[in-house]
Amino acid sequence: MNMASKTTEFLHQLRGFLEDIGRIPTLPSLAERILAELLTHTHSPQGWLYLLDQEQEGLYQLTTKQSDNPIASPRTLTLSHPLVRELAHHREILDRFSPHDADAHVGVDAPDFINCSLVIPFVNRGRLLGFAILRSDSNISDFCQENMDRLRIIAQSGASSLDCLLSGNDPHSSQELTRRTDRLRSLETLAGGFAHEIRNPLTSIKTFIQLTPERKDDADFIREFSQVVLGDVHRIERLIDEILGYARSIDPHLTEEDINAVVSSCLYLLDAKARDRGITIQKELAPELPRVMLDQQQIKQALLNLFANALDAMGDRRGTLLVKTHAVDRWKGKMEVQIDIEDTGHGIPAADLERIFDPFYTTKHKSSEHEGTGLGLFIAHQIIREHQGTIRVRSTEGAGTVFRITLPSLG
Repeated sequence: MNMASKTTEFLHQLRGFLEDIGRIPTLPSLAERILAELLTHTHSPQGWLYLLDQEQEGLYQLTTKQSDNPIASPRTLTLSHPLVRELAHHREILDRFSPHDADAHVGVDAPDFINCSLVIPFVNRGRLLGFAILRSDSNISDFCQENMDRLRIIAQSGASSLDCLLSGNDPHSSQELTRRTDRLRSLETLAGGFAHEIRNPLTSIKTFIQLTPERKDDADFIREFSQVVLGDVHRIERLIDEILGYARSIDPHLTEEDINAVVSSCLYLLDAKARDRGITIQKELAPELPRVMLDQQQIKQALLNLFANALDAMGDRRGTLLVKTHAVDRWKGKMEVQIDIEDTGHGIPAADLERIFDPFYTTKHKSSEHEGTGLGLFIAHQIIREHQGTIRVRSTEGAGTVFRITLPSLG
């Protein structure tokens, strides 16, 4: 199975997993479903899931999946256990954890229990809620980065649902479920569109492979077709990167932020690229803006998509990218923060304006540095929506485009 097919299959599996955990009302059933998903994804024969107890004094074994040759495991682990301390500190997937004093803490044969395992933490809102230990014949080094990202997506989704039940919230009536449902619908759309979008690139690659043996001595053919195939491979890579990047950030981690600082850091990343093209970046950032609750990495992804889109709209013909921020009255004394992104590019035809936020729809010119994937604006739109914000656009052909982002503030 090729990479594209594997990605599409994973998105469909993720959809089923998210649907399941959104409906499960009890911790034991939820833990069993999460553990089953991790075992299936890693092809592991045995696993254990530990969860923080109500007094937050230790972790207890909530569910387990045994194999034909089961390994004994402790019913509880203290917060001082070296494995728990390691997970609480680094919050990353561990491979074959084996501290020197593990036997004394675990109380069973530690090398059998831990050393043959992957340990996957469940972290939500900066807090370790628990972890899964999977008996695996593979090392982390055997997993490619794509598989590691998928494990993190599954664990992050599971952590969010576990935290919801632990805190006594009803996931069926919460905004969290609404947000997750929107993201799920988006992933389903992406999965279908992805299969369609890669059909042409795969056809050109297949054709090249078929013709090469009989035309291997045709230097012009090899040179020209190689460039076409290389471009198609890069397009598939960009599609995969954007889809995985969107799926990876499925649960936002909201923090109080200064939107001006976020905007400035994004523009700094684009400064060299803009100067190379003769494009001037201007900032008009209003002082003392009210602060905003947001996931910094997600909002940066949305802004960078929009800024890059503006640069591509101007191409190499020079121009100006103007970014402005300001606060506006909302209602009942509430305030909103607005970000205006203005370019002097070729503009967007009126007939296209209603579709620019659709997945895989692009208006980028073929002469731009990279042909558009049609996902940048879609992903930016989804991220802004999930932050309870709005994004609007107005454009004049031949004159430029303005995107306006509005986010609720704390003030």
